[in-house]
Amino acid sequence: MRLVVLSDTHLRHDFAVPDGDVLIHCGDATTSGSAEQLKRFGSWVSSLPHRHKIVIAGNHDFALSRFPFLAKRYLRGTTYLCDSQTTLGGISFYGSPWQPEFNNWAFNLPRGPALARKWEMIPSGTDVLITHGPPFGILDVSLSGEHVGCEDLSRRIRAVRPRVHVFGHIHECHGAEVIDGTLYVNASICDDGNRVRYAPYVIDIDGSRVGFG
Repeated sequence: MRLVVLSDTHLRHDFAVPDGDVLIHCGDATTSGSAEQLKRFGSWVSSLPHRHKIVIAGNHDFALSRFPFLAKRYLRGTTYLCDSQTTLGGISFYGSPWQPEFNNWAFNLPRGPALARKWEMIPSGTDVLITHGPPFGILDVSLSGEHVGCEDLSRRIRAVRPRVHVFGHIHECHGAEVIDGTLYVNASICDDGNRVRYAPYVIDIDGSRVGFG
């Protein structure tokens, strides 16, 4: 199975999207998060040829926070995950949009018990974990040089041990690392000025092997 992973596109759709079996978008499809912007994103993603498409929300996607029913209206032909899972070809995917509280954005929760309860919902046996924000200490360094990922997410990942964890949110930390058998990918497409700078990641899952396509 070939995964094509991207995040933080912010309505910038002027880049090439590789072929693959499953397209995964890790949130921040919009900028101000209006319903009209969500509709524009939905039109773009529906035009892509991938057989399966999985989308989660990010902190800019207010429309999905305030009016969850808009996912069904505008994200047709996609699987929208919000603290939920799906299985494709025997591979289990789980998606969640939350991140530690940051200004007055969507899908914010304070660090501590509130976020920990969300991460406890990640089921054992998850193969591909999709979140908007990163775990603490992994591809999460902000422009100020601070690690801004979530400690409770890190703890849950150590318990679940997904094969792949994909996310975005921290544009300036685009990249990939393998730690303790999990492939971590910050798939942000845009730089910190919301300019398209990076290409989507292509990840192949073949039996027990996980690698870049």
